[in-house]
Amino acid sequence: MPTVNQYDQPLGDALPDWQPRERPEKRILTGGFCRLEPLSLKHSAALFTAWHSINDERDWTYFSIGRPATSAACDTLVAGNADSGDPMHYAVIDLITGLAVGTVALMRIDPANGVLEIGWVNWSPLMKRSVCGTEALFLLLNHTFDTLGYRRCEWKCHSLNQASVLAAKRMGFQYEGTFRQAVVNKGHNRDTCWYSIIDKEWPPISRALQGWLQGDNFTAVGGQKRRLREFMAARGGL
Repeated sequence: MPTVNQYDQPLGDALPDWQPRERPEKRILTGGFCRLEPLSLKHSAALFTAWHSINDERDWTYFSIGRPATSAACDTLVAGNADSGDPMHYAVIDLITGLAVGTVALMRIDPANGVLEIGWVNWSPLMKRSVCGTEALFLLLNHTFDTLGYRRCEWKCHSLNQASVLAAKRMGFQYEGTFRQAVVNKGHNRDTCWYSIIDKEWPPISRALQGWLQGDNFTAVGGQKRRLREFMAARGGL
């Protein structure tokens, strides 16, 4: 039965113990394959190399900006993003090489309601379809729910960005709908798909991700033995 007020109008579930959460602080988050560091200018040279490890800009199609063409332009981009508190940008550091291979951000941070978004997911070709990509997202989700105690994490992407759509589904985000004609991006229409994970959904997703990330799930050359979807299905994460 829904909660009702004195006028017999239905209300949402009561949250008598809810208190606004703290804003995320810039801190290092470490996993078994990668480390997230607050973005700084020291990461710029490695990111420039990583982003230019492919000869075209296909990875930047759905961003509102283009790939920095020069190291100086990369310095400007990285320095500006490093100074931002929202979005709060992180560099993804490959623990094998010790180098930055991508960036990601927490954004639209709403401590009063316990909501934030993972965005600006900018994996270079050096980390695409790698363990680092999945673990970097796990580290941010774990920080959001288990450390900060937030209620909801969002993921939004261009409806035509199939890589981002598939990544959201693979990580256990639930589709909520599409905002039509939400943005004009580089002179073209963008319909934006909305996805989310809420706090009660996180524990089984977390267990699935932790199971997949175990070292014994990978071969000596880094190939996965069992796919993440198997862990998700076994633990009810999807």
